[in-house]
Amino acid sequence: MRWIIRSVIALVLLAVLLVGAVFLIPAEKVAGIAVAKFNTLTGRELVISGAVRPTIWPQLGVKTGPISISNAEWSQEGPMVQAEGLDISLDLAALIAGDVKITGVEAINPKIVLERSSKGEENWVFGGGGAGGTVSAATPGVGQPFTLDKATVSGGTLVFADHAAGVRYEVSGIEATAAIPQFAGQATVDMAAVMNGQSFRLKAELAAFQDFLDGKLVESDLTLVAGDAELGFKGRAGIAPEAEGALTTDLGNLAAVSALAGMAAPKLPQGLGASDVRVSGAVTLTTAGSLHLRGGAVVLDGNTLTVDGDLTTASARAKLSAKVVAGALDLAGVSGGEGGGSGGGAQAAGWPKDKIDVSGLAALDAVVALTADSVDLGMVKFGPSQIVLTNDRSRLVTELRKVSAYEGVISGQFVVNGRKGLSVGGDLSFAGMALQPLLADFGGYERLVGTGDMRVKFLGSGASVDAIMRSMSGSGSLALSNGEILGLDIAGMLRTLDTSYVGEGQKTIFDSLGGSFTIADGVLHNEDLVLKSPYITARGVGDVGLGARNLEYRIKATALADDTGAGGLTAPLLIKGPWADPKFSLDLQAIADEKLAEQKAALQAQAEAKRAELEAEARAKLENELGVVQQDGESLEDAARRRMNEAMDSEAQKALQKLLGGN
Repeated sequence: MRWIIRSVIALVLLAVLLVGAVFLIPAEKVAGIAVAKFNTLTGRELVISGAVRPTIWPQLGVKTGPISISNAEWSQEGPMVQAEGLDISLDLAALIAGDVKITGVEAINPKIVLERSSKGEENWVFGGGGAGGTVSAATPGVGQPFTLDKATVSGGTLVFADHAAGVRYEVSGIEATAAIPQFAGQATVDMAAVMNGQSFRLKAELAAFQDFLDGKLVESDLTLVAGDAELGFKGRAGIAPEAEGALTTDLGNLAAVSALAGMAAPKLPQGLGASDVRVSGAVTLTTAGSLHLRGGAVVLDGNTLTVDGDLTTASARAKLSAKVVAGALDLAGVSGGEGGGSGGGAQAAGWPKDKIDVSGLAALDAVVALTADSVDLGMVKFGPSQIVLTNDRSRLVTELRKVSAYEGVISGQFVVNGRKGLSVGGDLSFAGMALQPLLADFGGYERLVGTGDMRVKFLGSGASVDAIMRSMSGSGSLALSNGEILGLDIAGMLRTLDTSYVGEGQKTIFDSLGGSFTIADGVLHNEDLVLKSPYITARGVGDVGLGARNLEYRIKATALADDTGAGGLTAPLLIKGPWADPKFSLDLQAIADEKLAEQKAALQAQAEAKRAELEAEARAKLENELGVVQQDGESLEDAARRRMNEAMDSEAQKALQKLLGGN
């Protein structure tokens, strides 16, 4: 940057130092001398088209027609500098005394092209890149002290192209004024321009222009306004660029600053900067491309945070590391809306189908340690929390290290993956949780009261809450103690076989309730639910549609007549229908199946008894008529066959004896 300023100043000085000769030598001759000197020093070609006119009144100076300065040999962007004309004036008395006091410089529709080649060559380093020339700190005019009462640029354009990085920026419509009353003293700039279609205004004050030009950090005051965004800096800054000082920003919804950066505004959820982003604190910008914030106060919509953070841009992806402390943190917008108790509750027709936009996760990688007094995620609410958020290429992992919620503690991980579409998953443990407020917030379901533990692993994908819930898979377990099921009196149903024991004022009190479950395609399935209470014991099996928001669940309950269970009545119950209005009935199918099983068992018992009776009759007949006695382990058929063989053996023996002449 120093060479840009020094080279432009050298060009101006070459012109104004020859003003004195204008009165003795024709203007075209003066222009020729200036052009030849510039070409020799820089190795670039300076072309002044049209007349060069000296002025005497009201200021001593010179006016030119169109000018251009050639670019580096490797450039394909056209001239490095071109303008429709220059108007330069200076103080004659100061010039006679040997000082250069420029009273005015005006550039009409100038265009400056700054480039870095794919090999790292920079076109503003005159004499480099094989272009020849000898511009250096020792070149006459370069670094020579001067003053500038006022410089004006109208209709200007500045282009920066980095061919190695593949980036190009253009600032157009530049209307600017600058003043350097003392070369070693204060300098000011006031500029309005347009970049990437976004207008902005920049004001800057430097306490020591010469030190700034030499690359030192100097006291600076900077203000940038773009749309509804405003940035202010007061501290020390250098030309590198580098800075350290106090930063105050009001970035609005990030639309204006994103446009200046040449990128689409991130679609952040409400609570993370959707409409209001403000940052203040002590900042440090290093020449390595890192930005550091200490003691920062950050406002994201209605959330106020204290932040110590570091942003590095040296690698391919920007990365943020931060420590954040917050009070009550409202992040209901992150989960796509309000909690289950409102729009997504049990009384609603279904889960929200609005598309969830997580494109903001692609903005940068991050590791953020968060400590908050409370965190409202809409669907669930946390108390004092210690959370670590890690975003790696649009995959956000929320690690719950110590989270108080619903009178218990939650630990585990929750993942939002936006790399290919959207998926959410987690492995969470809930210890000592009050289940009623948890389910009320999550699904608007308030009928299950109890304290206990729950473990759940889950994974779902889709562009909306509805799609995610319908695709859900996973597993888990539940163990509650000393609770109630509101709106359902199972014991009353069993005593009367009347299913009307539901609704307001009805309840089932239990000592324990527990079981395990699996989840597939948005349906939770359970086969081992066990409920125990002083009055009933119940076992359950069935499905809960997490996506469809319905259930079909069978409970086989036994109402106990006394503490030993003697005289109890057992009946199956069916709970079926939508969450908003489930129906309770005697499980007729289960009753029919049970009756059929009883009849089948009775028939099997009768058949077995008949078979035993027939066997006894056959055994008696063998013994009485044939004299066969059934031996242990021997069937009736085997006994009869043995007796027949014995008889045949006896007859054969008699025949043989007769044949041999025996008696």
